[in-house]
Amino acid sequence: MIKRDRITKLVVLPLYLQFSISTTGSSIRVLQNIFREDAYLSRMPVSIIQFWYQREGYIKSMVDLSEKELESFSTPEEVMIFFSAHGVPVSYVEDAEDPYRDQMEECILLIMQELKSRRINNDHTLAYQSRVGPVQWLKPYTDEVLVELGKKGAKSPLAVPVRYGFSCVILSCLVLNLIVGHPSRLTILDENSAMDQMHRLNALLYVWLPVISFVSEHIETLEEIDMEYKHLALESGIENWGHVPALGCTTSFITDMADAVIEVLPSAIAMTTSSTNSGESDYDPVVYAIKMFFGSILAFVLLLSPKMIMAFRNHVL
Repeated sequence: MIKRDRITKLVVLPLYLQFSISTTGSSIRVLQNIFREDAYLSRMPVSIIQFWYQREGYIKSMVDLSEKELESFSTPEEVMIFFSAHGVPVSYVEDAEDPYRDQMEECILLIMQELKSRRINNDHTLAYQSRVGPVQWLKPYTDEVLVELGKKGAKSPLAVPVRYGFSCVILSCLVLNLIVGHPSRLTILDENSAMDQMHRLNALLYVWLPVISFVSEHIETLEEIDMEYKHLALESGIENWGHVPALGCTTSFITDMADAVIEVLPSAIAMTTSSTNSGESDYDPVVYAIKMFFGSILAFVLLLSPKMIMAFRNHVL
């Protein structure tokens, strides 16, 4: 589609807030391989936004949603803010120097600073979810922390998933509409209705869980957090469970994503200049003729040089 539509400049905006070799890193590698094998794409100026967790628009949007969710508790000041992030194997961080954990911790620090600037001074904690396989993943694990909170008598945690996006298609269209200045033709569910649905789902909870590796609802928020972790929390003695919904189509968030794209446009450069792209589209008959002419002269001079003549005589004799 990029070639068909004659796109001349490209901005790559992954919906991963923080950079990890397993998410943004692997996606960029796939993109580089595709571009390297195509003459047209290899020359296209490209800008890649590798992470954006620190952007003011994202931080304030997360805090706006979190603050609104806190107000639904009878005693907001007693709520434990429970950040749950998608985990990665420890080896990524310790052996491959993946910046994911550092960026995640900085992201939470920025969110808490913004909350405190609004006179919200709740305690908070961070844990990692979605581990698979026998290897060790980033700790502490979300399930283990929930059990521990229950043992300590915590009654009202608020889950804040630190997340990816809403529907990627809808999000991309909204960002594009803001960039080019066209009104969206998409019909999107009213945001207040979506929030009301989330409140009904979480009416019995007092744990506030912001999910900070994600910006959309999916199986890891709707099932893992809203079902599995909610059940575990209630079994562990936690009485009230809250969940901050995804940013989705929040106006401030979408506007900031559009700003991010516009900001990096001037810095776009060709992603690769691989020699494998010297196909028919790179063929220039004039350049080819010049190269052949001077190449022939160089070969003739080398052939008649004293060393070459002497070597030829010695070989014959």
